[in-house]
Amino acid sequence: MKKKWSMLLLTIILVIGAALAGCGNSDDAADTKVLNVWAMGDEAKQLPKLAKDFEKETGIKVKVQAIPWANAHDKLLTAVASKSGPDVVQMGTTWMPEFVAAGALEDLATYTDKYPELDAKNFFDGSAKTTQFDDKTYAVPWYADTRVLFYRTDILKKASYDHAPKTWDELSEVAEKLSKRGDNMYGLNIDGKEQSLGFMFGRQNGSPLFDDTNKPVFNKKPFVDAVSYLNSFFENGSAPKDDLGLDVAQTFSGDAIVPMFISGPWMVKAVKDTVPDIDGKWATAVLPAKENNMSSLGGANLAVFKYGKNKDDAGKFLQYMSKPETQLKWMELTNSLPTAQKSWENETLKGDPFYKIFGEQMANAEPMPLIPEFEEIAQAYMKSFEQIYRGGADVQDQMDTFNDEVNTILKK
Repeated sequence: MKKKWSMLLLTIILVIGAALAGCGNSDDAADTKVLNVWAMGDEAKQLPKLAKDFEKETGIKVKVQAIPWANAHDKLLTAVASKSGPDVVQMGTTWMPEFVAAGALEDLATYTDKYPELDAKNFFDGSAKTTQFDDKTYAVPWYADTRVLFYRTDILKKASYDHAPKTWDELSEVAEKLSKRGDNMYGLNIDGKEQSLGFMFGRQNGSPLFDDTNKPVFNKKPFVDAVSYLNSFFENGSAPKDDLGLDVAQTFSGDAIVPMFISGPWMVKAVKDTVPDIDGKWATAVLPAKENNMSSLGGANLAVFKYGKNKDDAGKFLQYMSKPETQLKWMELTNSLPTAQKSWENETLKGDPFYKIFGEQMANAEPMPLIPEFEEIAQAYMKSFEQIYRGGADVQDQMDTFNDEVNTILKK
């Protein structure tokens, strides 16, 4: 453990020079008259619209800086090293452990007393867990991301299924049946580049991923059997092994080369916009279950940066962004799922047959393991899984190797 954090500190030290030359002297530096907010990816393009509403309501001027996800991690390390940066920062849920350990985020205990909207009980449990470490809360859940099953209702009916598959056995059965429709036809897409998929199915089969002593158990029966189950779709031809080079409009429309896939909320709009000819012929459903139907839970949080100058205004901004009505506006702008549970009482979500399913699934969704090394572990898993479904490697042998690799990663 000491070695792990020593490496983090070394990384921070190495970027101090860049910090002094860049962040500290640029217009990125905190302006004591302006609330500086760092946001990443596509969200940063839409956030100024909500920031204007916040400015009208509070009189607090907001500057939103857009940072590409590819650059965000290094830029945050630079800000920590130079003890400068924004007042409010967007944090990917899997980044939380690293920056909490680096002392970069404020404990929100005093803010919650002043702004009850920030209380963890207002959010889905899975989302709240991504903000909590050592009995302290370091962020508020901003938006959520979970996975559900998308399927063509009409094509499943032709296969004698008038409902979405509810169990692993049903999913396997209907996928294989659908793949028999003809050449180059499949039942289910298993995305080998989706890093959470294997861990999600492992949990559904009862695997804790890590035991009570935080040792990986990826080579134990529950996880190995889950990987074997996923691989079975490739083995029997139910899932395509290679990227078909087609978008959803081509694989999901018409006769549907792939009539079932697992994906997130952004795909609802994508299907509606790009495949209008199947309106009324598709639906979303909660994931099929084995021991459970646990889905993954991702998204992003908002935190008060330790070295910001406007901490009280930052608290007001987090309060505003946590209001159910604000989160509904955010969903309209970005198709991101609200994390505030009261948002889901609104008819916009309750009455939508697609988004309603996401709300049901979020009640049974957990974040990926909240450890700094998870991103590296996930990348290693995807390489291991490719060796299995594409290279024909033995599942148990490959998971033994993967488990050893995870142990090595954790000891760095």
